[in-house]
Parts: sequence; C-alpha cells; structure tokens
Amino acid sequence: MDLFEKCYKFTIAKEIQKAGFYPYFHKVESGQNPVVICEGKRMIMMGSNNYLGLASNQRLKNASIFATQKYGVGCVGSRFLNGTLDLHERLEKELAQFVGKPSALVFTTGMQVNLGVISSLVGKNDYILTDKYDHASIIDGCRLSYGKMVRFKHNDVSDLERVLASLPEDAGKLIVIDGVFSMEGDIAPLKEIIPVAKKYRARIMVDDAHGIGVLGKNGRGTCNYMGVTDEVDLIMGTFSKSFASIGGFIAGEEDIIHYIKHNARALIFSAAPSPSNVAAVLKALEIMKKSDRRQKRLLKLANYMRDRLKSLGFDTGFSTTPIIPVVIGDDLAAFKFWRLLFDRGVFTTPVVSPAVPPGRALIRVSIMATHTKRHLEQALKAFYEAGQELGLIEKGKKFVKPEKRSLKRGIKAINVWMRRLWRSSRSKQTAN
Repeated sequence: MDLFEKCYKFTIAKEIQKAGFYPYFHKVESGQNPVVICEGKRMIMMGSNNYLGLASNQRLKNASIFATQKYGVGCVGSRFLNGTLDLHERLEKELAQFVGKPSALVFTTGMQVNLGVISSLVGKNDYILTDKYDHASIIDGCRLSYGKMVRFKHNDVSDLERVLASLPEDAGKLIVIDGVFSMEGDIAPLKEIIPVAKKYRARIMVDDAHGIGVLGKNGRGTCNYMGVTDEVDLIMGTFSKSFASIGGFIAGEEDIIHYIKHNARALIFSAAPSPSNVAAVLKALEIMKKSDRRQKRLLKLANYMRDRLKSLGFDTGFSTTPIIPVVIGDDLAAFKFWRLLFDRGVFTTPVVSPAVPPGRALIRVSIMATHTKRHLEQALKAFYEAGQELGLIEKGKKFVKPEKRSLKRGIKAINVWMRRLWRSSRSKQTAN
C-alpha cells in the first residue's frame, strides 16, 4: 500500500469542517487577553492557559525586548553546545529555589521535558506507571523509553498499588503523574501515592504544568500546596501556562539533573530557548514571588464560575482549579455545543475521545486572573442558552444574574453607611 494512502483516506476533519463544527486552528488576531479578536469577531477567551493573565503584561514585554536587544533573537544552537546563556542558568537557579529542589534544568518546550526526562531515565528492564488521564507528552515519553508502561485507574491509589505489587521487586519503577490534570482540572492524591511508592521502592515524577502559578504559596505548585515537595523526586513544569511564555523545566536532586543534562536527547538535540522567552519567564517568576494577588483572584473567579455552572445544571466533574470541564458526553454533541458558544462570542475548547474516555466529551473552560465578573456572566449566559438549545440543562430554567442581588446588597450597604455618617455628624453638632 502507498505510504500516503492513509492521508488520502483521512476525511473526518474535512467532514466536520463541512458540517460547520470544526473547532481547531481558528485564527486569533490579538493578544491572549480575556477578550480577543478571532477571525474579525470579538470573543471572550475561555480556552487559554494564560492563568495569571501575564501574556500581555507590559513588564514581561519590556523584559523580552531588552533581552532581544542584548542577546539577539535566538541562540542558534543547543544548550549542550553553544546555546546556554547566563539567562538560562539564572532561571534554573531561581526555579529550583522556587519549587524547593536543589537543581533544575530548562528545556525548549514542556513537551520536550517529558520526552527527554522519561526516555533518559527509564531503561530496558524498568517500568513506568502512569495515570490513565496523564497528558499525552507523558505517554509519548514512555513510548520513547526502553521501559514498559503500565497504566492505573485515574486517581485510584488502590489500583496503583495493585499494579506495583504485580511488578518484579528488583525492577526500577517510575510513577509519572499530573499534579493538576489538564482536561478535568482535578488534583492528584499525592499524599496517598507517596507511601505506596515508598513501599514498592518507586520514584515519583509530578508533571505540574497546570499547577505551578495556580496552587501553593505564591504559585509554587501542587507539591507545595500538599506539603510533599521533599517526598517527590522530580517536579516538572512548563512556561506556556502561568509563565505566559514557552519552554519547560525539570527540578530534582543535583545528580539526577546532571544525568538528565547529559542523556536527554530532547535537550541535547534541540535549539536552546530564545532569550526573549527566558527573560519573560524570569519576569513572570519575579511577579509571582512578590505577590499572590493574581493567584488569589484567579482561584476566586474559578470558584465563582464553577459554582455558577453547577447552579445552571452542568456537570463540572471533580475540578477544584481554574480548569473547569463541562461534561457533554457524546463527541458530536460536544462539537455542536462548542459551535453554539462560538457563535455567541465565547472561545472554548472541545475535548473528545481519545483525549478523554468515550462518552465523556467535554468543553474545557479555563479562567484567567484578568477576567472580570462581567466576562464570566456573558460567558455563562452563552452556556445557558446553548445548554437549553441542546437539552443539556433543565428546560425553562431562568437565567439569574447574581450581580442584581449584589447591586441590591451594595445599595443597602451604602444606605447604612450614609445613615451612620449622618448620625455621627449630628452627634458632633450636638456636642458643639
């Protein structure tokens, strides 16, 4: 058979395009702000990982411009050879301190971190244990290694122990798990996983791409949030989410990082991260360390959005983070729901099988610290209307804006304050 035959037979995407439900590769013509211009249309952005809203921050822009002027537009070489800048090493030192590990290593993308780390550490007679909801980059890293990948049920520690107990006692074992799961928005039970891992002499690597910047003290991540930093072996993070740039890192013991540095093909044979990207990450890290204001606002808005979606009758799974899944069920229904939202000016991401289990297609909603309540309410109105149209929520249920109740409470508070002020002024006049 001709090698390209499968390409000619791949028609499903074209069929979805023809039906008007194709949700991918839509052109955004502005910065990743709470409101974007997408194909000439103003839309509320609820499909971005710009959690702290730093992608358009002027301080990050200035840092990127300065770095470009000093170092140029690229490193034109790998970290292994001519591409390591003092900026890279400074960032590695600051990241290690930030996440609470002795050493860190910066890669060009987050995908390359998982490809490089897993494939370099896991050998022929070793085993990798992965959660069934782990990110695709983890799965691909396992495939590149010479070890055997074994999967366990999502966030099921009992099933993890069952799998560990079935493996050879003297084999090397690495548990790789998301800190915050990228589609469901729930958190890995690290406190329960650690004692099981120790019992079977397994190492733990946490992919915290969606946890850093969101959870823990000033955004130090899931391990810090759970108080288990010292008990986890490796912490992985990306710069394309809260750090609003591109790249990734791995942090752990010095000897482990030193080994990865000299064996990870994804690092050795890739061009180094550009100066502008690294400078932006350094500035974002500086902002995060100075204040948790953005982080607190992010979590407050996420809780608000999640609660409102639930009150409308939507299933939001077990999310406790700014990633909020709106479970639709059928893949085609998810595409239709996405289209209805898109037509109403809300940019979201549909997630269908195999990215999620069959029958659990969802709309992935992600919140930014720079969203306002008005943005959220406009989006919620679109969700309500789309849900009613597709019969996903109770028919005839009225959409109530909490702002009206808040406004009444605000007016009442002002009236109370004015009465107190008036009484105070009257008492002063009497005293005089």
